[in-house]
Amino acid sequence: MNFISNFFSGINFEVILQLTFVGLILIAGPVIVFILYALRGDL
Repeated sequence: MNFISNFFSGINFEVILQLTFVGLILIAGPVIVFILYALRGDL
């Protein structure tokens, strides 16, 4: 049990969340452009 608590306290969740949101933003840009193009919307 001590190993599990040390493992989770060693993980830096802030860095993981920041990298996750940066990845989502990088993926969301082209996806939005593709959806607008697929729906024949004005870019």
